[in-house]
Amino acid sequence: MTKSFRKSALALLAGAAVSALALSAGAASAADGRGFTAKDMVMLERISDPQVSPDGRFAVYSLRQTDWDKNKGVNSLWIVDLKAKGAQPARMAASDGGALSPRWSADGKSLYFMSARSGSMQVWKTDATGANAVQVTNLPIDVQAFRASPDGKTMVVGLAVFPDCDTLKCTTDRTAEKAASKATGVLYDKMFVRHWDTWADGTQNHLYSLSLDASGVASGDAVALMNGFDGDAPTKPFGDDADFGFSPDSKELWFSARVAGRTEPWSTNFDLWSVPVDGSAAPKDLTAHNPAWDAGMVMSPDGKLAAYRAMKRPGFEADRFHIMLWDETTKTEREVAAGWDRSADDLKWSADGKTLYVLAGDVGQTRVFAVDVKTDKVTPVTGPGHVSGFQVSGQNLVYVQDDLTKPAQLFTMPLKKGGKATQLTNVNADKLAGVAMGEPEQFSFAGWNGETVHGYVVKPANYVEGKKYPVAFLIHGGPQGSFGNLFHYRWNAQTYAGAGYAVVMIDFHGSTGYGQAFTDSISKHWGDRPLEDLQKGWSAALSKYSFLDGDRACALGGSYGGFMVNWIAGNWSGPWKCLVNHDGVFDQRMMGYASEELWFTEWENGGMPWQNPEGYERFNPVNHVAAWNKPMLVVQGGQDFRIPLEQGLGTFTALQSKEIPSEFLYFENENHWVLKPQNSVQWHDTVLGWLDRWTKQ
Repeated sequence: MTKSFRKSALALLAGAAVSALALSAGAASAADGRGFTAKDMVMLERISDPQVSPDGRFAVYSLRQTDWDKNKGVNSLWIVDLKAKGAQPARMAASDGGALSPRWSADGKSLYFMSARSGSMQVWKTDATGANAVQVTNLPIDVQAFRASPDGKTMVVGLAVFPDCDTLKCTTDRTAEKAASKATGVLYDKMFVRHWDTWADGTQNHLYSLSLDASGVASGDAVALMNGFDGDAPTKPFGDDADFGFSPDSKELWFSARVAGRTEPWSTNFDLWSVPVDGSAAPKDLTAHNPAWDAGMVMSPDGKLAAYRAMKRPGFEADRFHIMLWDETTKTEREVAAGWDRSADDLKWSADGKTLYVLAGDVGQTRVFAVDVKTDKVTPVTGPGHVSGFQVSGQNLVYVQDDLTKPAQLFTMPLKKGGKATQLTNVNADKLAGVAMGEPEQFSFAGWNGETVHGYVVKPANYVEGKKYPVAFLIHGGPQGSFGNLFHYRWNAQTYAGAGYAVVMIDFHGSTGYGQAFTDSISKHWGDRPLEDLQKGWSAALSKYSFLDGDRACALGGSYGGFMVNWIAGNWSGPWKCLVNHDGVFDQRMMGYASEELWFTEWENGGMPWQNPEGYERFNPVNHVAAWNKPMLVVQGGQDFRIPLEQGLGTFTALQSKEIPSEFLYFENENHWVLKPQNSVQWHDTVLGWLDRWTKQ
């Protein structure tokens, strides 16, 4: 288990560079080319969701392209032959009309996917040739996610229904009645009233099973599997088919869900449930013994072992996901690799059932690890970079990886020791031709409590030795998150490097991938320990990298990073020429009442505001407005229910009332993130224009 280093080791590590990363293939060298822009970023093709056929021959993946004029992404499916040397990926013609979420049938003869080409989101299928598309489901409600059973006879789909309705027609009739009514008032008697970016409409996500005929097309009526269940599967707001799955014999379905009741906004108690696929019995709670979060069950190939991920502390969404193993033969459960201090984000079994492959953050990287379920030995499989998705196929790993200098590509690698990765795709080579990327380097220093803290510095594109550059000091959100070695599509370091800025990013105490104690240390300490890390990290970076111009620097952050920008404005404004706050907390007390996922504010501040007012006031930016004096750009999404609109307006009001140079950029149709391509470019143009205004010589 890798824990935070003790003070005796810190002095030796402080300030030591960990690694320098090579520039991406297909991009220009650091000294010849134009800088990377926000328009470049939003127009890049994005690879995700690799799926390998059961025989290991083909890999299919989703490719998102941008339709600039329509201001949206367009998804298609691409296939590559893993057995043919030098084979090039090909677009599947069945993608015409849009296609996403590819999933192979167990026999490998069919490839199921989702598409809205019929006017609503339904399941379709094709074969490995990808020439034709056949509609599989024709339901009156959009399909949110799906899975086909191992025996090929059943498909389970997720649908948003009114939980008291016995039929899908009841849901569609009620929806039509509400749409036709001239009265617009909505009466609520419990929360969630709204969640992420959507107001509650009375529906819940429930699972239904459908029989598949000999051709793999759904037939007959949908069978409800969650009648009477007060909760959502797939989970809201980001759930998908990872929230449910079949038993090896295709007779049972497991799913992860939280009982809603009246305490849903305060609860992280997601349990694993089992239900017969024919709907003959009510769901059974499999993990009632754990009052915290359980998710992601995967069955071993022989069906004798079930692995899943489990947190141990109720009410804490950033707790470590431990790996639990249920033995169906002995009816016993144990934790796998209990001493490994990393949080499991995804689990996959090896073909022989002896190894679990696990995705986890690790000191600024996101790697695949191999965990021996017998000995608990943990071995890293992938190297530096950010793995966003992977599949295990026989003795090979197929995965998607990106890093700070290049967007994601598809790779394959033998799982045997010493196996070398082979890149299977080269998307965006044309778009990045002649583009110079800034060179990143990871560094470390002694932060709060003398413990090692890591960060990245990214040189400007076309860096010239001996020249000093203005600095964009980026502060990540979460706060339990990381600005690690990844190609971000919102806070991308290369968009600043391409505009002539050096970039500094610190993974302060509270960040993920450095052990659970490191992550835990920020709770109830939003304004002291992380601030100390940022201060010491800034000092360490200035000492180590002479090209950083400390007199021309701006601090930027979103979400918790936006909170920290507001906190810096009143507690550490000295180094900064300007500030940028995106969807950041202004008043902790009102945040505790107005945000939707209340377990978060309650955990981070030691109770609700009326229970522990001191916890909310201790690090409350609103109490330090009198000390504000630096120019600030405030950005806010109108559909952001995580950190609501009034937080951004309050920040801007405070700035204007003090006659501090300030601007307010408002996106009425964006949530906590800016996702629409043209809005993203406007965001970057505005932010970089603000930085330019205040960092000119």
